[in-house]
Amino acid sequence: MKTQKVAIVTGAGQGIGLEIARKLLEEGSNVVLNDLEKSLTEEAVANLSRMGKGSVLGCSGDAADQSVIDELIELALSNFGRLDQVVCNAGITLFGNFLDYSQADFLEVVRVNQAGTFFLTQAAARVMKNQAEGGAILFTSSVTAHQSHENLAAYAMSKAAIEMLAKNLVLELAPLGIRINTIAPGATLTERTTSDPEYAGTWSRLTPMGRPASATDIANAAAFLLSDSARHITGQTLIIDGGWTSISPSPYA
Repeated sequence: MKTQKVAIVTGAGQGIGLEIARKLLEEGSNVVLNDLEKSLTEEAVANLSRMGKGSVLGCSGDAADQSVIDELIELALSNFGRLDQVVCNAGITLFGNFLDYSQADFLEVVRVNQAGTFFLTQAAARVMKNQAEGGAILFTSSVTAHQSHENLAAYAMSKAAIEMLAKNLVLELAPLGIRINTIAPGATLTERTTSDPEYAGTWSRLTPMGRPASATDIANAAAFLLSDSARHITGQTLIIDGGWTSISPSPYA
């Protein structure tokens, strides 16, 4: 009998993280999901539980906080006995002109996006090493790690950093059977972006494929990289942007 996989997904109360959690449940994984906001975590767990596929547990809190990282790992192990898939999706975007950008905002972006990803990966890899069965880890980056985007210098730097982290960790994690990859979404329709009435129209004009991505588009790619179908793929970044980085027109132009 095939062992049911167990996944942790951070930043999964809505948007891309929620859709990744949904897709992993559909494919047979049990999921521990996290969101900073308790109400979003509880709502996501309630909605996903209605699918009737796998089990889903919630853990609210700052995914860059070591106590929350420890709780996520403990929930997976105490309830399901193992950990196979981890999605470091939680992140923060703080816009600002480079010349006026505050040290406080810079350090917060680095703390959440880089340190949060680094230390959840570290904790998960230790578990996977002890299981001796490997696993798959996925980071969420951004097209801004590849192309310049106004007012996002700190954010872009943080996302480029985690792509390099994934590549660098191949040396240490591949011998343990642990794969680590990154997705870099472009413009995507989520609860946050659709609050801007011009977002869909603007990015439909700027994207060669004629529309921004849906969260499901991103989740489908994420699930592939986490699956056994991608068992020989590691240290890579998959850009999912409808072709935008090929031509890179600015929304401010």
